[in-house]
Amino acid sequence: MTRKFRPLTPQLLRRVPDMCVGCVFWESGSRLEARCGSEQDLARAVAWAEHVTAEWGEPGRAALEEGEVLGIVKYAPARYFPQARNMPAGPPSDDAVLLACMHIVPEARQHGLGKLLLHAALRDLVGRGERSVEAYGVASQPDYATSPLVGVEFLLRSGFTVLRPHPDMPLMRLDLRTLAVLRGDLETMLDALRIPLGAPARAPAHFEASPAVRNLGRT
Repeated sequence: MTRKFRPLTPQLLRRVPDMCVGCVFWESGSRLEARCGSEQDLARAVAWAEHVTAEWGEPGRAALEEGEVLGIVKYAPARYFPQARNMPAGPPSDDAVLLACMHIVPEARQHGLGKLLLHAALRDLVGRGERSVEAYGVASQPDYATSPLVGVEFLLRSGFTVLRPHPDMPLMRLDLRTLAVLRGDLETMLDALRIPLGAPARAPAHFEASPAVRNLGRT
């Protein structure tokens, strides 16, 4: 078994988890329902990735096992995600990279892969000289199969703070200059994850928002 982190290339976008193949939610400027696949166009998604890669670099990271995609995290400067202008908390900062979405195949969820994917992304951004990263969080328990946003609880645990409060979809920010990224070989950590591929996905526990999340809409 060999697991690797790889840049999210236009070619890999054709092999992402089923729920996000061809999804262009973030790449669309039209106001859409916040749901993966609310607009789908694989050719457009690939062309978008080619454009971003040519101008800025690969727009994300993917975790692979024997060539199969376990999960992806997509990010790029905010200007490449026009849907962000429609978010209820307001647009992201001009100087920030936007962490748009993260998706993991069902059987690999709840085993620590999300944390490693995020740190692979943050290491990449630090290496590129980026200073900050922002993300729109979803305050309720996310439906991992359909949500194009990352859970607020996960972002808070990862060091993000609330930049623009909103009761449902706050804008979160992380200053990369003060970041303590996981030390060590991330691929060694990835190999050590006990991911029972082929086994049923573990059902999420009953969700109860923390006090920090319940206060997100308060200014």
